[in-house]
Amino acid sequence: MASEIEALNKIIEYWKNSSDQNYDTMINLKKSKDFSWALFLGHLLLEKLLKAHYVKKNKKHALFTHDLLRLALKTDLPLTEIQKDWLDELTTFNLNTRYDNFKNEFHQICTVEFTEKWIKIIEQLRLWLIKELSKF
Repeated sequence: MASEIEALNKIIEYWKNSSDQNYDTMINLKKSKDFSWALFLGHLLLEKLLKAHYVKKNKKHALFTHDLLRLALKTDLPLTEIQKDWLDELTTFNLNTRYDNFKNEFHQICTVEFTEKWIKIIEQLRLWLIKELSKF
């Protein structure tokens, strides 16, 4: 049982550490004005934190999904309606950056103002998820 818990803790730590690396990359992409990719990494870092929560709650590997709201709903996180809306919107950043038919349109809406607004939301969610992860 102890080795099982150790293994779960290693998986959780992997997701958190990987998320931290993605956070640094998001900030660097924002500085270089590569806004659409910065937001993509914002989505990814939140996905990884949610997967850490999923593993901690369910004691098994995370779902293979990029849907942030779906992941969050599979945890014990006390989500507000605003947080649910944010996660739902942030999930679109994954699709909009990955697929050519959405890339150009998404790139056009990723202005400085749009990007700064969403990075603030990502940072707020990130800090909350890290805090919640330490509660368990």
